[in-house]
Amino acid sequence: MGIFDRFSTMLRSNINDLISRAENPEKMLNQLILDMKSQLAKAKQQVASTIADQKKLQQDAETEKKHAEDWERRAMLAVQEGRDDLAKQALMRYNEHLQAAQQLHETWAKQKAETEALKHSLRQLNDKIEEAKRKKNILIARSKRAEAQKRIQETMSGLNEKGAFESFERMAARIEESERKALAAAELNEEFEGDSLNAQFQALEYHGSADQQLIELKAKMGMLGAGDQQKQLGRPGDAADDDTVDGEVIEESEDSQTS
Repeated sequence: MGIFDRFSTMLRSNINDLISRAENPEKMLNQLILDMKSQLAKAKQQVASTIADQKKLQQDAETEKKHAEDWERRAMLAVQEGRDDLAKQALMRYNEHLQAAQQLHETWAKQKAETEALKHSLRQLNDKIEEAKRKKNILIARSKRAEAQKRIQETMSGLNEKGAFESFERMAARIEESERKALAAAELNEEFEGDSLNAQFQALEYHGSADQQLIELKAKMGMLGAGDQQKQLGRPGDAADDDTVDGEVIEESEDSQTS
């Protein structure tokens, strides 16, 4: 398990370093995943080497066991031949190889358990890397949203300051002053370059009252004759016209009486 502990320590160190130097979350996450993959690949190589050592232990244990079996057969052969002295020596060799086989087998069993634990840890890490890859886009989106909220808060904080409003008011005052200057220049231009005499007479001209406008409207619509229009207008000379009419009527009366 020491291999995986060293790998985890190295990975945590890289992650902490990236977080402390994080300026661009997207680049940081991509680099983090690349580092995790690189460390995972190295750990796989180390675990593969451990598995190879495990297989070597298993092979050596089997070899020692075979040697023990061979010396046991030789001891039996020596007994059959009446050579107890050779049988004792063969049994001594048998015990040595059998003991070595047992020790190798115990070491192999422990190594196998550790290797299985390493393989399980690697599978878990690989799953976490795949999960990190899936979450990368979500984390990037959250980071961008947080950055946007931060900028909005900074903007709002700036607007809440007195200086921002004072600047706004100063700008509004400058615009109003520019408008007043433009109006003054237009008035001066009209006064010195325009026809002031004509403008004064236009102001004095009679434009007619509401009654006159009503009479003119009725005449335009054909609702009044010329005489009616004169009567309603009450123009000077209307009385003279009435006298003329009355005179003509008197003369016609006198003529009729003479005849």
